[in-house]
Amino acid sequence: MSLSLADFDRLATEHGPSLFRLAYRLVGDRQEAEDIVQETFRSAWKSRQTFQSGDSERAWLVAILRRRVADYWRRGRPPLALASDSQIETASDPTDPTRNELADEVQQALAQLPDELRETLLLVVVGELTHQEAADALGVPLGTVLSRVSRARRRLREYLLAIFANKKV
Repeated sequence: MSLSLADFDRLATEHGPSLFRLAYRLVGDRQEAEDIVQETFRSAWKSRQTFQSGDSERAWLVAILRRRVADYWRRGRPPLALASDSQIETASDPTDPTRNELADEVQQALAQLPDELRETLLLVVVGELTHQEAADALGVPLGTVLSRVSRARRRLREYLLAIFANKKV
């Protein structure tokens, strides 16, 4: 079944903000995240005839977004701009989905997670996929996703506590 223009417009409106948050957390740069989301929707439109009704729209879009992020990394851009302790600029627009007083600290903590833990956590928490959808997207068993999310949350909490402990000194 091919998606109509109205269905596609609804998809973009409904899932665009969460796809942007996911892309932003994966690449650490607002403009690059915007470009990746735009490429995701362009790819989705070109392959709209492959979408099966009954499938999760978000999971389908996240799978496409993951391929666009992989393309970004293959072009020689490193994952997560904060790996070198640089700061991420966040817009002052209150409707900005990345606007958060803790955005820099969270991004720094995410940058310290191993890739497989970070990506799994982001798919579930930011990408809003179910654990099963994340397992399907990653091609791993459900138990692996549950374990990775648990470990990632625990490590993220430890990293954030360490960051805040250092700021108070």
